[in-house]
Formats: sequence, structure tokens, C-alpha cells
Amino acid sequence: MPAGAEPGYNPAMSLIRYKSGTSAALFFVAGGLIIFLASLSAGQNSLQSHPRPVTWRVQSSGTRVSLRGVTAVDVQAAWASGAEGTFLRTTDGGASWTAAKVPGAETVDFRDIEAFSADTAFLMGIASPARIFKTEDGGKTWTERYHNDAEGIFLDAFAFFDEKNAVAIGDPMDGRFLVLVSADGGLSWAPIPFPDRPEALAGEGAFAASGTCLAVLGTSEAWFCSGGPSPRVFRSADRGRTWQAAASPLGADKASAGGFSLLFWNPQHGVMVGGDYKDEPSPFKSAAVSRDGGRSWTPIPCPSGLHSISFSKKGWAGWAVGRDGLIAQCVLRAD
Repeated sequence: MPAGAEPGYNPAMSLIRYKSGTSAALFFVAGGLIIFLASLSAGQNSLQSHPRPVTWRVQSSGTRVSLRGVTAVDVQAAWASGAEGTFLRTTDGGASWTAAKVPGAETVDFRDIEAFSADTAFLMGIASPARIFKTEDGGKTWTERYHNDAEGIFLDAFAFFDEKNAVAIGDPMDGRFLVLVSADGGLSWAPIPFPDRPEALAGEGAFAASGTCLAVLGTSEAWFCSGGPSPRVFRSADRGRTWQAAASPLGADKASAGGFSLLFWNPQHGVMVGGDYKDEPSPFKSAAVSRDGGRSWTPIPCPSGLHSISFSKKGWAGWAVGRDGLIAQCVLRAD
């Protein structure tokens, strides 16, 4: 989190739902109730309205805490996470959600959640102590797989390449971004050697909005975006072991500005959204696209705008989450 950023704030978000060829469906969400749907193709330099109408069906979450993370598994199963040690799960397409707290972690802010099935999921708690939990029984029990109470630790996001390999990103410590890797399915997490960690510029950090400042693709590629006076995008081709940096066009020479969320739908083409969280309505420097794997970025116009959104890899299933326990299901209309 960049210097001066507010820990409780959750800036703009996005996710791409890959469709076919070079096309993708793009969703924008942020700290309100406005959701924007667009289609983006690799050859375009702007966002076009999606031809299929979308509606959002609000569902009862059973909680009023602010929800930060969400993962759609399939058309029936999804998970969400948020403040006060809270996690949620549905196994019936959102007709009913079960909200509960991780025992012994009732004060933890779970900003990111990753799930593999209706039974198996991981939760990430951000600040000291930074913690990662795993369940294999649908949330009935949780085991702590990572614990770090070092001064200044602040995890921003984590992601799995597959069921064995994962990477997590944290704000700079001693001048370099913290990078954790796992090669045993998240059972253990180890920091990469200090000299291999990306060096941070003055005031630079990542936004722990809901785990989407970090994106992975395939078996080894990863990217994360930063904020601060000189925001950047970092890329790795070896599961987070080494990193290269590129300038981001989303900065405004402010600690409150930069990239909030990014995603790649193939090794070359990606999109990033962000801006200035202290000037949320402004569309100025709020989105950019890359066509060279994140080595360079071109600004594009877009609206600014729930906290997090996720779509399943199996079938068309999507949910968004936000403040006060809000959960909404994405429904594609036929008309």
C-alpha cells in the first residue's frame, strides 16, 4: 500500500472473462454500485459496449461486513472474504450463502481468497501478523499455512498458477517488495532471496484492494502493479522468482494514485485499471492496455467506478461483492 494510502479503502477493480480468439469481456467495479461491462479485443485501443445485456441479482450474504475478495468456482460454488475474519460460501449458485469467521482470526481483514472447489480454499490476511489459511472441508476447519508478525509486513495479493504453485506479493520491506512463493499447494510459503525481490521507489507500494493487483497466467507468468508517485508494472516469467519493471501511465505524481488491478488473457495482451482513489469519479489516467506482455502500456479512456468480481473457469458464473455484505450475481440476459 503506497505511503499515505488509507488501509480501509478499496479502489477500482476489473476482471476479464476470456471468450474466444483475441476477444474478452471486461468488467469494471469500484467503491460504489456502478458496474460497467465491455468487450476488449487485442487490436482495439478503446473499450466497446458488450452486445449481451447484463443484469445483477443481489443475493443475501448473511453479513454486513465489508467484503473484499471473491472467487467463483463454477455455476454452483463460490467463496467470498472480508473484514472481521469473515468468509462466505455458496454451493447452490448463490441461492443461499453461509457466512462465518475463522476461529482465532476474528480481527483479520481477509482481502483475498482463492478457491479450487466447494471444499478447498485459501484466505489471505494482510497486516501484521500477515496470515494465510487453508480449508479442505468447506470452511468447517482452517489451518494456518503462513504467519508473519514482522514489523511493517503488509500482504497485498496472492494467486495460484495451478494446484501446486503459487505466488504472493507484499508491500516493500527494507526497500524491496516482499515476494512469497509456494510449490507444495500452499502448505508452505517462502520468501524469494532478498536481492531478487523488486526494488521499490520512494513512496511506492501496492494496493491491497482485493487481490487483483497481482495476476498470473499459464504455468509461470505473473504481473503486479503498484501505486505511488512513480507507479510501475512488474512482470515475471518464472513464477515470481525474478522480476522486471515497466513504467505505468496511471500515475498522477501522488501516493494515492497508480494501478489498482490488472489481468492478462494471453501472454501478450493485458489490461490495467486504477487512478487516484482520492479523486474516484475522475476518469483521468484510469486504464491502460499492454500488447507486449506488460513491457509497455498505453492509456485508454474508461469509466471509474463494487469492490471485487470473479468469474468461474467452468461455465458462465460470476459474482461481485462490496460494502455492507453486498453480494450480486451476474446474469447474462438473452434479449
